[in-house]
Amino acid sequence: MPDPNHAALDFLLSRRSRPAKTLGPPVPSRDDLHPILTAAGRSPDHGKLEPWRFIVLERAALSRLADLVDTRGAELGRTAEEITKARTQFADGHLAVAVIEVQKPSEKIPALEQTYSTGAVCLALLNAALASGWGANWLSGWPSHDRAFLKQGLGLADHERVAGFIHIGTERSTPPERPRPDIEAITTWVLE
Repeated sequence: MPDPNHAALDFLLSRRSRPAKTLGPPVPSRDDLHPILTAAGRSPDHGKLEPWRFIVLERAALSRLADLVDTRGAELGRTAEEITKARTQFADGHLAVAVIEVQKPSEKIPALEQTYSTGAVCLALLNAALASGWGANWLSGWPSHDRAFLKQGLGLADHERVAGFIHIGTERSTPPERPRPDIEAITTWVLE
């Protein structure tokens, strides 16, 4: 019989992302972030390739990225609504961690598995922040797929891309619970 970790399971069964717009200061210090990043780094990583890295974006960097969203949005012909929505996540943010997928050449580990590992890092980072008592939210959006934004704003190389921006801060209001998946409807049991 396994020895369950009831506290961890209870956390996972009740975890809830916090909308980024509800997060404010104070934000985690570097010392506060270290165990959160360390926990994220313990994600499944077939082949031990570490196909990801972190960029911690503090307030001034987020403001700079918000301005770049305006510039790039106009250059791309994005609508005012698209620009405003993308700008808001940076303009209103106080701290975010960009999880960067860094594909590594490998004969054994397909690129798709490296992408899955990077997604696991995003979720682990989100959950570690929540478990540490912070509010957190995983966001992306069109800027995270725009090569010029990524190069100019984050200095990414051509083989790197953003898997997500994990916003972390102090929760200012509790969001309502949302509907959850019907596990019976999405689960198939294979008996033979």
